Amino acid sequence: MAYITQVQYDYAPQEVKSEFEEQIKRNGRITNMKKTLLHSLPAYKALMEWYALKDAVIPFLGERGVNFYCYAISTENDCLVCSTFFARILRDMNIDFDKIDFTEKEELIIKYGRSLVRNPKEIPPEIFDDFKRHFSEEEIVALTAFGSMMIATNLINTALKVELDDVLVPYAKRR
Repeated sequence: MAYITQVQYDYAPQEVKSEFEEQIKRNGRITNMKKTLLHSLPAYKALMEWYALKDAVIPFLGERGVNFYCYAISTENDCLVCSTFFARILRDMNIDFDKIDFTEKEELIIKYGRSLVRNPKEIPPEIFDDFKRHFSEEEIVALTAFGSMMIATNLINTALKVELDDVLVPYAKRR
């Protein structure tokens, strides 16, 4: 059971209603995490920067790479909401994460994402050596910031016990 209720549109202040409407306009729905975050507009707005960072890394990772990176981080963090969200995306792309042959670059970002979660103080230097062959310093910083925002999203969902969205239930692994 969630620790924090989800904001209800009918009872929300106008600024929160505007954010609801924008999410529905953009995505056709609003997630349970966003309805939880809307209790604090500064928190909501800060975590919505995830989308700006995603837009910054797509040009050099591609959609597939972004999804692999986020799935690796979310499963390493054992975040039910985010890992299920990305499992759905991968399944809809007909990708079985456990059986696919990744490119060298994809393997690298998956390793890096998992390392960010496990122990960011002890990321192997080889990862950065390999990174510098594939990415510029600007890209490495953007990728790290994006991974950090993914971890923050995982933390919010897990710590506050945000309920899995109904549309994700069919994609959830049995625990």
